[in-house]
Amino acid sequence: MRIRITFSKTGALKYIGNLDLHTIWERAARRAGLPLAYTQGFHPQPKINIASPLPLGISSHCEIVDLRLNEDVELTSLPARLQSAMPSGIGIIKVEQVDEHAPALQTQVVAAEYEVTLTEAADESALKRKVDQLLASESLPRERRGKQYDLRPLIEMLEMNSENKIQMRLAAREGATGRPEEVLDSLGIPIEKVQIERTELIFKN
Repeated sequence: MRIRITFSKTGALKYIGNLDLHTIWERAARRAGLPLAYTQGFHPQPKINIASPLPLGISSHCEIVDLRLNEDVELTSLPARLQSAMPSGIGIIKVEQVDEHAPALQTQVVAAEYEVTLTEAADESALKRKVDQLLASESLPRERRGKQYDLRPLIEMLEMNSENKIQMRLAAREGATGRPEEVLDSLGIPIEKVQIERTELIFKN
């Protein structure tokens, strides 16, 4: 059986990385009495697949994880069982069964949407000009981990509204992932002056 769980990641837990999140899910599944399936070999690993790693410091209400189980379980009570096994900061939103033979989650994510809230008042007209200039750029050369890349084609949408909020949709494919903090840096906005939330993961049709 393969179950798909939509969950939130907020508070202090937005600062934990993907490996620690895997550990949290493994422990919670055990506490909830789920018959997790494991890989074969000398170091069996639970079959837990998170759709797309969430950058540190970013909260979300749209994270998705797939758990593979050795036997069928009853889904009605499962959200409450999992929630009771979770630390504060992880919220269970939805649990559903999906096709065991469907493609791996990680291969299906193509983009992610983020909402950036400015925590200090900003000159909206000046910021809007910067957004327009960035969108008009043919390329935005950047460096990540010592490698050069072009940020511009990774920005699929970038808008500012009148509430000191910036909406962005960034490519999230393997080998082509846009990061919201790099977009903010290109706009001259310090990461310390914003709150970022991932609002949607977009999958292949």
